[in-house]
Amino acid sequence: MKGPLGNIMRQAQEMQEKLKSAQEALATAEVTGSAGGGLVEVTMTGRHDVRRVSIDNALMGDDKEVLEDMVAAAVNDAVRRVEKVTQEKMGGLTAGLNIPGLNIPGING
Repeated sequence: MKGPLGNIMRQAQEMQEKLKSAQEALATAEVTGSAGGGLVEVTMTGRHDVRRVSIDNALMGDDKEVLEDMVAAAVNDAVRRVEKVTQEKMGGLTAGLNIPGLNIPGING
């Protein structure tokens, strides 16, 4: 295809390839969330799979509820970090994509 439609199709294909590559990279990326000044750490992939939970021995004698709260806080911190990494990696993909007549925030408007 030639002309504007051909250019749009080429841009869409390039973007699809970049998106697939970024998704694969995110799936294997790992982030670590923490709570209690690092006493509890949760390592999570870009797919939100928890790989590791680390609890400092100093917490083993603490109240069960305190430990549960710290694990939950560390998981939530890891989720926020995954979201941040995802936004950073995916945000650059739409840069430069200019489809006439299409006004999508973050892409061309």
